[in-house]
Amino acid sequence: MRRLEASFNPAFREANASRARYRLFCGSAGSGKSFNAAQDFIIRLADPRFKGANLMVVRKTETSAKTSAFAELCGAVRRVFGDRWSEFYRISEAQMTLSALTTGNSVIFRGVSGASALERVKSVSFAEGKLTWIWIEEATELDERDLEVLDDRLRGDLSAINPELYYQITMTFNPVSASHWIKRRFFDAPPDDDVFISKSVFGDNRFIDAGYARRMERRRETDPDGYRVYALGEWGEGGEGLILPHYKVEAHAASEFDLVWYAQDFGFNHADCILEVAFRDGALYVLRELYVRALDTDEIIERAETMGIDKRAPMYCDSAEPDRIKTWRKAGFRAMGVKKGPNSVSAQIDWLKNHELIVDPSCENAIREASEWRWQRDTASGEYIDVPVCVGDDAMAALRYATEPLRASGMRTIDSSALGL
Repeated sequence: MRRLEASFNPAFREANASRARYRLFCGSAGSGKSFNAAQDFIIRLADPRFKGANLMVVRKTETSAKTSAFAELCGAVRRVFGDRWSEFYRISEAQMTLSALTTGNSVIFRGVSGASALERVKSVSFAEGKLTWIWIEEATELDERDLEVLDDRLRGDLSAINPELYYQITMTFNPVSASHWIKRRFFDAPPDDDVFISKSVFGDNRFIDAGYARRMERRRETDPDGYRVYALGEWGEGGEGLILPHYKVEAHAASEFDLVWYAQDFGFNHADCILEVAFRDGALYVLRELYVRALDTDEIIERAETMGIDKRAPMYCDSAEPDRIKTWRKAGFRAMGVKKGPNSVSAQIDWLKNHELIVDPSCENAIREASEWRWQRDTASGEYIDVPVCVGDDAMAALRYATEPLRASGMRTIDSSALGL
């Protein structure tokens, strides 16, 4: 095997060498946690010393595991092996699979959302070797019971396969809430040789660009609580100051509802988000999301068409972007601006706080934002004020727009006339 010259951040050197059963990469956004983990796995899977090892990558939903981690791992293959990468790895973009040609070791992707997904995890097997390593990306999405199911998969004597093999669960995440079970289980517990914790911040990432660093510093003023988590890598404050402290994550399909509609918050450098929603028995359901960055309007329209967004259904959009609304209408969508007034944001939030919110587990960005969406603090008193933090709230803005046809007193159901159909 040729000598590799991959670049790593020194902050992760000790963590990459660890064979502890639980290896946790916890830190700020942009610290390079996932970038490092992907590169580390790609090197180890191709190393003949670890022949017989296999990796399972896990997120809450299998779709998100494949779309995010697959791209990260493929990027690592090309970084590590350069233009000779095909001599070392077989990558199938269509099937989203990777296997190391030097060892036969391979990677699979799984979700843990629902009983059927957990059964698929329990039945994992490989043509060669065993499941030895699990990478849980965005680990705070998972419940503690999900970890128990995954942990139980790593068992059995490995010495007959290869005495160099070992079991390990790697978790990468931002420390979003001090009330999260990960903090209680791994950070608040007494020291344990089976647990290795790597803490990192964006300043540890020597690959970060200066513009991103400046953006994170600006967050210090606009979103102090978010700055603690996403810039300093410290645990968030749990439920304090949350705008939507109570919501459910349940799977529901559009076919269950008589009517669905859409809401869109426009973006480019920050995310452009489209939510598919429905309403029944006093509850607002978020069924699907399209969440993209750095795409122009025509590219987003193409994604929306591929996603199967119903052009006959209304799409409520930010009325401050009339040109974009016009472009969507030319493409055949029923896009329209929401009515804005001096208290429109407060009215939308009040409606949301007084109704049940149920989000499909596939809508990972809506779930993430809902778990982080907070009121601003008064800089003098430190008390929360009735103004939402306007950072990382693209799905929440779309959610606010989705209330446009619903904000009527006592409404429990919705008919076609409310949507202008």
